[in-house]
Amino acid sequence: MTIHSSKHQDDVDKNARSSYFNLPALDISVAFPQATPASKFPPCASDYYQFDDLLTSEEQAVRMKVRECMEKEIAPIMAERVDFCIFFLNLLFQYWEKAEFPFHVIPKLGALRVAGGTIKGYGCPGHSVTGAAIAIAEIARVDASCSTFILVHSSLAMLTIALCGSEEQKQKYLPSLAQLNTIACWALTEPAYGSDASALNTTATKVEGGWILEGQKRWIGNSTFADVLVIFARNTTTNQINGYLVKKDAPGLTVTKIENKIGLRIVQNGDILLKKVFVPDEDRLPGVNSFQDTSKVLAVSRVMVAWQPIGISMGVYDMCHRYLKERKQFGAPLAAFQINQQKLVQMLGNIQAMILVGWRLCKLYEKGAMTPGHASMGKSWITARARETVALGRELLGGNGILSDFLVAKLIRVFWMALQAFCDIEPIYTYEGTYDINTLVTGREVTGIASFKPVALATRSRL
Repeated sequence: MTIHSSKHQDDVDKNARSSYFNLPALDISVAFPQATPASKFPPCASDYYQFDDLLTSEEQAVRMKVRECMEKEIAPIMAERVDFCIFFLNLLFQYWEKAEFPFHVIPKLGALRVAGGTIKGYGCPGHSVTGAAIAIAEIARVDASCSTFILVHSSLAMLTIALCGSEEQKQKYLPSLAQLNTIACWALTEPAYGSDASALNTTATKVEGGWILEGQKRWIGNSTFADVLVIFARNTTTNQINGYLVKKDAPGLTVTKIENKIGLRIVQNGDILLKKVFVPDEDRLPGVNSFQDTSKVLAVSRVMVAWQPIGISMGVYDMCHRYLKERKQFGAPLAAFQINQQKLVQMLGNIQAMILVGWRLCKLYEKGAMTPGHASMGKSWITARARETVALGRELLGGNGILSDFLVAKLIRVFWMALQAFCDIEPIYTYEGTYDINTLVTGREVTGIASFKPVALATRSRL
């Protein structure tokens, strides 16, 4: 193709292009016939140590109900497209590609009745902690962003209302939230205060009939479309952290989407600006009177977050397990090669250990013996193993493991999930406490010495 000089870099003579320059991509069944598409999600092959035996019949039922819905209802959305126009594609991976949320999956997730998790009454399912964690894992097995959407809505926002709200607030908000008829977000993190969240700057000033909120929040999942925003702010009178329920479109409230994320792109993280936002007295959460009160919520949510990477790793393993048996090179399936078996077994071993640590964490919580150190070590260790596991999965898919641009394919390729999971595990490694901060929480507990802040040097060392 001859490129003629032009004032515009992309202004190329269309006549100089080949006749097939803008043809749509080949159907995946033609382009790559060896791999079963992800629209037909593989059966679970990762429960090698028969974890189901450790679950109650109710927990097993939750697991199978969620798994069936995710495999049959959500996974096929990944493979749908509107045939009459290639510019309006309904691929779930395209929502990931475009960083848009597929709102049409919310009714399907609502029908599962997992929102509200462990909350009893008010239309919530009242699962055991183990049952709620299993549900999160099964959702994450098919799509990490969907599990984050549920976790923020359920294990953070709803649980805060359930644990710290008044009876009137519970009756008013929880039933609709449990059905996903309304959506909630949870706003603690600020631009200047992430790991050091207890030092937050957003203020709440008492006025007649309510409070005036002033400040800014960042990285708040679900915030761009949430009906109810759980906002934490510093009481200007007591200097303590209080919690407030702010309704969408409240005067002075602005939420904008954070762009250019490389992971969990479907999740709508936002910047929240609060400029003299009035909150009536009835929407102050009476049970949040200090930062310590958020710990009651974070204790449960950190357990749930620990099960997200378990589910992601299970899904990647299941995909790789099928792919290695289908894909052939040198006249044999990839599963026949020793190095591939070694990597697959390493992935499988990681998953068994992750499951058992996650299960024990649930049991410690259920009997009231779980400490912050337990939760932090569980979350940090599991996410670290998941990072390793999805990286191995990407390796097993070879060159296909880096492909993601299938904008007109009718069926999504198996390796897309490994690449998406490879990106999605990164924010999970960081949120709800970074790996390092969670490690220091456990370190403080086992040594009795807090090391979050550097010790000021009284004199300069001679060394």
